[in-house]
Amino acid sequence: MARPFGVGIVGVANTSRASAEKAATACGIPRAFSDVAELVTASEVDIVAVTVKVPHHRAIVKAAIAAGKHVYCEWPLGNGLAEAEELAEEARSAGVLGVVGTQARMAPEVEYLRQLIADGFVGEVLSTTIVARGGGWGGSIPEKRTGAYLLDRPNGATMLTIPFGHTLAALCDVLGEIAQLSSVLATRRTSAIALDTGENLPVTAPDQVLVSGLLISGAPVSIHYRGGMPRGEAGLFWEINGTDGDLRVSGPSGHAQMVPLALSGGHGEDRTLRALEVPSSYRPGWPDDVVPGNVARVYARMANDLRDGTSTAPTFDDAVGLHRIITAVEEAAEQ
Repeated sequence: MARPFGVGIVGVANTSRASAEKAATACGIPRAFSDVAELVTASEVDIVAVTVKVPHHRAIVKAAIAAGKHVYCEWPLGNGLAEAEELAEEARSAGVLGVVGTQARMAPEVEYLRQLIADGFVGEVLSTTIVARGGGWGGSIPEKRTGAYLLDRPNGATMLTIPFGHTLAALCDVLGEIAQLSSVLATRRTSAIALDTGENLPVTAPDQVLVSGLLISGAPVSIHYRGGMPRGEAGLFWEINGTDGDLRVSGPSGHAQMVPLALSGGHGEDRTLRALEVPSSYRPGWPDDVVPGNVARVYARMANDLRDGTSTAPTFDDAVGLHRIITAVEEAAEQ
């Protein structure tokens, strides 16, 4: 495999040797491992990428850390805060780098948005509001085999943890952490149809997530995620209002980590919002497609951190902070 920024795929493990071989052949990967245990102990493996369903993250990450490997893990890091804290502590104790895939914060539009705020485009931030659609929690799923587990809240892969979590990570990068909050979680659709089988499946995951609170700056924040797809292209509206201007991020769904985003803004004497083009310097050499581009940026930062001793990629400790906010949302909703 090609080695952009010094990283290449040397092997893959899957649920069986046969499926690993199929994936290796399809993607041109040199080696198919029989199982995770063989992969994490292989001498040619330096970094283990954990890209499986959330309930399996803990076991694989622990095995990789125990083998002395650095780890990239998709978000959410663990199935809940306790697992995330455990994995972060084990990575620290083992002296390995743990990186979490909260790639929405790496989107060029989000990075440019952060710079615009830092440069004073809106002046002092007065408030921020997000209204978004979560997609998969809208009453139907395309396929039972891949989508049913998202409907079951105990699996830890819900609208709250996935699209809300990715977008929240970006918001905190741009505007700072949430200092206090109140919330409502509701499951308004208690069943969903699997379109491939026609089955009606129970839903325990929330399809309505409402959070309001204050950022550490004192600016109010309001977020409302709704299950299902939008009618039209209005799936994400993130507005930042300031003393001197306004900024808006928009996209076709609330999965900010995997959809094309657009920036617009106005300040001073502007009477309307105008499209803001992200400078080409924010996209040097990366894939144009959103998903591989954003993920590649995380891998690149991880490679640079390992090579240069820097700390630019989102770490397991960062993931714990995000898990803590989500836990606070859940606890506030219960109270």
